[in-house]
Amino acid sequence: MSTVSTDTEQVTATTHPIGQSVRDSLVIARRNLIRMTRIPEMVLFGVVQPVMFVILFTYVFGGSMQIGNTTDPDVYKDFLMAGIFAQTVTFATAGSAAGIADDMQKGLVDRFRSLPMARGAVLTGRTVADLVQTAITLLVLAIVALIVGWRTGSAEPTNAVRILVGFALLLLLGYAFTWIGALIGLSVRTPEAATSGGIIWLFPVTFVSNAFVDSSQMTPWLRHIAEWNPFSATVQACRELFGNPGVVQSDAWPMQYPVWASVIWSVLIVVVFRTLAVRKYRSASA
Repeated sequence: MSTVSTDTEQVTATTHPIGQSVRDSLVIARRNLIRMTRIPEMVLFGVVQPVMFVILFTYVFGGSMQIGNTTDPDVYKDFLMAGIFAQTVTFATAGSAAGIADDMQKGLVDRFRSLPMARGAVLTGRTVADLVQTAITLLVLAIVALIVGWRTGSAEPTNAVRILVGFALLLLLGYAFTWIGALIGLSVRTPEAATSGGIIWLFPVTFVSNAFVDSSQMTPWLRHIAEWNPFSATVQACRELFGNPGVVQSDAWPMQYPVWASVIWSVLIVVVFRTLAVRKYRSASA
């Protein structure tokens, strides 16, 4: 009976490669989530950094930033949170890059490649596990934001569905950026290099945007870059969905249709960088 069952499973796996890929990806994701629970400081440090950003930006810069026609700290607080949320999910890229580089250095990737697994399952499983960690961090950060005074619907009415869509867009952006981290992790030799390479390019991406300042106050050439920044599209979409102040009025298409722009940018990043990362995975060596 067991032989028949085994043969059936083998035929099913052969007949349905997509199903096998999903199963293999979930196995790898489970492996990484178990590893995460055994190293709780990974989650702890991932939560502490964005919380520090919330506190610093809220209380240090809150009274000096002009949003619209006011420098009211409470207005800036509500303006800021969508940017902090987006920055948090994108900074998870460094952790993805370092984790994959560490697996490469230890030879785990070579071991996975020697197993009868679906191509790309190792990377997909890793990015899914990172997405779970990002969701946990985002939940904690939202609670902290509520404690310091952030409120949805502060500029215009919103509802629970719109708020959930906003957080879904944030997670989609975070998932897209983890594939960039996966490619970086496969392209360097050490976890230390992966951490640096995974975070250094994020600073211009997150700061040349509408996350922390009103992009309409930038010089024209810099404003155009900020408005077509994929990061800015998600921030703009979240402010609209959360009903927070600071929604930029612009002729740029991503700013006029930020929800669609956010989805398109994120999906495009996943498609491009997943393809490149899987290709790199097939040829990489520890």
